[in-house]
Amino acid sequence: MDPIMIPILGIVFGCTIPVVAIWAKHQQKLAKIQGETTAHATAEKAAQYAAQVAKLEDRVQVLERIVTDRGYDIATQIEALRDTREVESDGAITSDLGVPLNIGNKEKA
Repeated sequence: MDPIMIPILGIVFGCTIPVVAIWAKHQQKLAKIQGETTAHATAEKAAQYAAQVAKLEDRVQVLERIVTDRGYDIATQIEALRDTREVESDGAITSDLGVPLNIGNKEKA
């Protein structure tokens, strides 16, 4: 090894160590910022999900109220719809609108 290489290597390593230290500190700052950003985004999504769940709970409460308050009415309406169906000669069930439901054909199979 040349005697001149020792000072050159010393200078190169002497300059490299501070550069690596600066780079490492910068990487730590970037990681911290990304962690904070991710935490903020996660909290924001959680808030959106909570708001959506609250809306759905409100809708379910309204539906429950409708079903329980008008339960007898709904049962009467369903029975009235069952009474208006007609059975065709081929076994298909049709409604008053003439739309075949083909329930009879499925039951035969």
